[in-house]
Amino acid sequence: MPRLTAFLALAALLALGTAALRSFGAGPGSQAPPAASPTAPAVASPAAAPAPPATGNTFAARRLDYKVVGSYPHDRAAFLQGLVWHNGGFYESTGLEGESSVRRVEFPSGRVLRKTALSPELFGEGLALVGDRLVQLTWQSRLGLVYDRETLRPLRRFSYNSEGWGLTYDGKNLIMSDGSDTLTYLDPTTYQPIRRLRVTLDGQPLRDLNELEWIKGEIWANVWQTDLIVRIAPATGRVTSYLDLGGILKPALRDGEEDVLNGIAYDAQKDRIFISGKLWPRLFEIKVTD
Repeated sequence: MPRLTAFLALAALLALGTAALRSFGAGPGSQAPPAASPTAPAVASPAAAPAPPATGNTFAARRLDYKVVGSYPHDRAAFLQGLVWHNGGFYESTGLEGESSVRRVEFPSGRVLRKTALSPELFGEGLALVGDRLVQLTWQSRLGLVYDRETLRPLRRFSYNSEGWGLTYDGKNLIMSDGSDTLTYLDPTTYQPIRRLRVTLDGQPLRDLNELEWIKGEIWANVWQTDLIVRIAPATGRVTSYLDLGGILKPALRDGEEDVLNGIAYDAQKDRIFISGKLWPRLFEIKVTD
């Protein structure tokens, strides 16, 4: 997401007013939905699934406990936007114009093994692995990039009609966030939209969904400019539970409003969850203790 002044970040948080987000103590910003450009490529527009009604029987999300079971070095210069675990290491997407890249990162050293830079005008965003291909979003260029997994060689490009934020793969479809309360499912071969899923927290729309990860049949999502990770039921779009990771990175290691939590990766083979953030010098392995 864009660089943001502390004042604007605070104003965005204070603009929220739903009881559900107040229960967190702080919630995501209230920016307007991404507007379609009149010059954007035409794509299909599937209907959004209706949000569950806010009634007295609305399912209440519960707060989960966690513990840190590992802490590892991470490139502090990486404006982390997408984090993917594969075969003993990570693939990462980094952002900012002129600094964006896709890279292969060694674990546990954090050493960058391979790297492909994006064109200077592109702002790298979410990243997902589909077979032997890496799929990367860009922020406002409405452009997706596809790479060979082993060499990071660019293979093709595709277009979408929104901003690009987070991306994950559920084994069947890509799932994309755009900063709104709606996730879009994409065909992993044609990259065309298939359906949309409205996300709600305690009956209210939850915006600013950012980096995504598919974990044990759920969609996990960072909520931008917060220390929250929410767990979303893909059948209903409801947030079933959440993690508050405030303080996981020591304040002394954070030096501005831009170095926020943003990065979730899952090692399915060993059942390990990793998290990090933009410009963070550490990457953490956590375990949910509930």
